[in-house]
Amino acid sequence: MQIVGRIKSAAGRRLSMALLLCLSSLPLCHGAPRLDLSASTLSGEQVSLEAYKGKVVYVDFWASWCAPCRDSFPWMELMHQRYGDKGLAIVAINLDEKREMAGPFLADFTTSFDILYDPKGEVASHFNLQGMPSSYLFDSEGRLVSEHLGFFKSKQLAVEQEIQSLLMKRAKDEN
Repeated sequence: MQIVGRIKSAAGRRLSMALLLCLSSLPLCHGAPRLDLSASTLSGEQVSLEAYKGKVVYVDFWASWCAPCRDSFPWMELMHQRYGDKGLAIVAINLDEKREMAGPFLADFTTSFDILYDPKGEVASHFNLQGMPSSYLFDSEGRLVSEHLGFFKSKQLAVEQEIQSLLMKRAKDEN
């Protein structure tokens, strides 16, 4: 516990506590990310990610201080516009300590996809984030298909093709 006591920032203390929790409870931190978790809306209402089951789900973790996140938002909006009516759900989960920190960031973008908040990092802790942004693509059965660390314009087409493939499989399974 001395390690946690020396860390001055609240975010650093939370990260250290999460690390200690992981070290003391390894099964909690290992295993594939899953959708049976919940985060909150701006109004504080809890939303289960499981509610998106049946859709192809792109879960993206972001923060207002994350420069690459600024690049990912227009792309996620484009994907939502192209494929939202075909069964794609984009869920962007903010990890800022205070929800109001996300406001200025979001004011710069038009977003019609879902924005959720995880200020304590409870959902994020189950995804073993390695950096920001981190995104996870789930098929319509709720199975993790791929993980993407960071956001790279050079990989946009490949991720879009993954989404298209999962949507075609979803459409085939529905018929």
